[in-house]
Amino acid sequence: MTSIYEAIKADHDRHRELLSRIADTSGASKDRKTAWRTFYCDVKAHAAAEEETFYSRLMSKTWGQDAARHSVEEHAGLDDLMEELDNMDMASSGWLNKFHKLDEDYRHHMDEEENEIFARAREVIPETETQGYGTRFRERKAKEVTLVEDKLADHLED
Repeated sequence: MTSIYEAIKADHDRHRELLSRIADTSGASKDRKTAWRTFYCDVKAHAAAEEETFYSRLMSKTWGQDAARHSVEEHAGLDDLMEELDNMDMASSGWLNKFHKLDEDYRHHMDEEENEIFARAREVIPETETQGYGTRFRERKAKEVTLVEDKLADHLED
């Protein structure tokens, strides 16, 4: 089994790899489109699962409320950038500039979670429960992956 920290870190490592892969592509190439779609869907599912399983638990502590709110706010900002990118021409210089902003902001967010939030979370989630939270995170993420396109369609209808 995987702990919540290992599960989140594994996703982060994959997201860093995808960000690098996207940065190494050009224009509206098939490679860029494929890597972007993989990144887009995985990050959306990751964020939703993380908020429901990880950050909801941190809310039980006063400091956890601020940390969770900060991270959820960062998720919202990253989501806005991803939506803008998803609706732009990948071959434009504007797309690449906005992608670099997303890359920088998301790497900062991942580093902050791994280097600050995880340490504090260990005060809230006993070691004996980290495996269970890792399992819940992965299960929730798997469900969220199937909902990404549905959520996008619902959003477009609003």
